[in-house]
Amino acid sequence: NEKKLAHLLSLEGARERLRLVKADLMEEGSFDDAIMGCHGVFHTASPVLKPSSDAKACSHLTLYIYIYILSSLHAEILDPAIEGTLNVLRSCKKNPSLRRVILTSSSSTVRVRDDFDPNIPLDETFWSSVELCERLQLWYALSKTLAERAAWEFCNKNGIDLVTILPSFLVGPSLPRDLCSTASDVLGLLKGETKKFHWHGRMGYVHIDDVALCHILVYENETAHGRYLCSSTVLNNDELASLLAERYPSLPIPKRFEPLNRPYYEFNTSKFKSLGFKFKSIQEMFDDCIASLVEQGHLRSV
Repeated sequence: NEKKLAHLLSLEGARERLRLVKADLMEEGSFDDAIMGCHGVFHTASPVLKPSSDAKACSHLTLYIYIYILSSLHAEILDPAIEGTLNVLRSCKKNPSLRRVILTSSSSTVRVRDDFDPNIPLDETFWSSVELCERLQLWYALSKTLAERAAWEFCNKNGIDLVTILPSFLVGPSLPRDLCSTASDVLGLLKGETKKFHWHGRMGYVHIDDVALCHILVYENETAHGRYLCSSTVLNNDELASLLAERYPSLPIPKRFEPLNRPYYEFNTSKFKSLGFKFKSIQEMFDDCIASLVEQGHLRSV
């Protein structure tokens, strides 16, 4: 699908140095060809499903329909996240050249809890509550939590050197012109919409370039180990809207969001800072994001 992959094929040197291999997350062994002979593997793919109207609708459905929805969620997000990760790792196990695997997890594997002290920043020792994810129907957080736990169990059992990165909400330029759900949410916010963004509540933000650099950093640094929170700034929706409205007065940024009963938290990112990494600011994230949206025709000039 050259149209879908055009943004990759247009990268400098891609025609000479980029090799694309067909694979299916749900098909064991399909990653063997891509992984065999590699020294490092970066597993970044995971399906996204938001806690949208499904959660409200379920309370009005019969038990049988609810079970059907849960079955669909397993097929659409949980199985690809968990089994997909294990299938990639099974291919890694067959590769004698492998040095390290970098798995892109999520800060949502840390922050979905109801028992932490808001005065103590969350760090990599925290894990989201599976029970709470299920009760609140936070399927993405659940899928990432279960997938990362499964990855650690598999790698510890099979002697694979694994490092996981836990990014917060990514903001920055987009390579493909077809926007992903994250970039679409940001575009909606910049156009004055609140529907897609209001459920974020309090959220950590990080520049997409920093996430890429952090992957490289922990792959190349032999002392890197365990989990790494990857986030620059944590803000409430109203704080973010106020900052953006002041910085980009020509855009119809929403003034206020519907309040959500979310706990206050901060992230402790000292593990990355101890490796000498400095995160870009929230202003740099949105400057680069907006420039990209304008260039691609999604947003008028600011």
